[in-house]
Amino acid sequence: MLPFKEDFLLSIKTNNYSPETVYNYERDLAVFEYFLEHDVRTAFSDVSKRTVELYKAYLTSRDRKTADHAASQQALAAGSINRTLSSLRRYLKYLIELDEVSPVPPEAVRLLKMPKKHARVAELDDLIRLIESPTAYEKKREVALRNRAILEMLFATGMRISELTALNKNQLDATGRIFIRGKGRKERFVYLTERATRCIADYLKIRGDDSPALFLPTRGRNSGSAKARISPNYVQMKIKQYRERLGINVPTSAHSFRHGFATYLAEEGANPAAIQILLGHESLHTTTRYVHASDAYAEKTHKQFHPLKK
Repeated sequence: MLPFKEDFLLSIKTNNYSPETVYNYERDLAVFEYFLEHDVRTAFSDVSKRTVELYKAYLTSRDRKTADHAASQQALAAGSINRTLSSLRRYLKYLIELDEVSPVPPEAVRLLKMPKKHARVAELDDLIRLIESPTAYEKKREVALRNRAILEMLFATGMRISELTALNKNQLDATGRIFIRGKGRKERFVYLTERATRCIADYLKIRGDDSPALFLPTRGRNSGSAKARISPNYVQMKIKQYRERLGINVPTSAHSFRHGFATYLAEEGANPAAIQILLGHESLHTTTRYVHASDAYAEKTHKQFHPLKK
């Protein structure tokens, strides 16, 4: 229904975007196609600015359909809606670049205003308890060692969960430096701490398999198969379980370890430019959004610098 859609997706792919990014664009445009065909019954050539506004309202409603035409289970967050709208905007720009007709200008697709949240990271002591918790809570030794190594590595390197689950054993060396290809295929080095190095070594020592993957599921894995890997969903689920058992009330996910990594490096006096390189950000502005003063640090700063502290 959308003209040149396949060409657009091929263009994204050939411009070296990740398969996941291409997949997201494809799904986002499928949602727009479904909306045009079944909700407003409008041909793409007849799309107007009003159609775009109706589409935004559709995305915010609970009556919307997913890309698979299934009923939505919950309302989309503002960030998810903006990603979907950005996909449409990018597609319209592509049509103009091809000198084809776009029924509305790309700038007519305006994003939602993002709600401002009080950004928080768990206190360092809580993060340490969380990192060490698999040893106490997991009954199987291999699971305990593996999950502890995963959490140690997330906090030691600041890498994304997708980067961690894609790691192979041969990417580790004696220096503790790991070369990875991250989001947008950008390459960078990340660095292990001595703690993380020891935990990974303890885990690998009891593995006894030929799989190239650094972290493996304990069930259903095929020896030597590059496809058998720990899943991001499993890691997120275990972090949630450990946090709840420890009574840590600050929402904490795998991505929170990345925020914590940046925050506590900054609190120790690390150069923002160095943190930017370690996180793999193109812009220092993006890095600053990852650095949030912890509550304890904010309290300490208040007591130290308030003009009427005495």
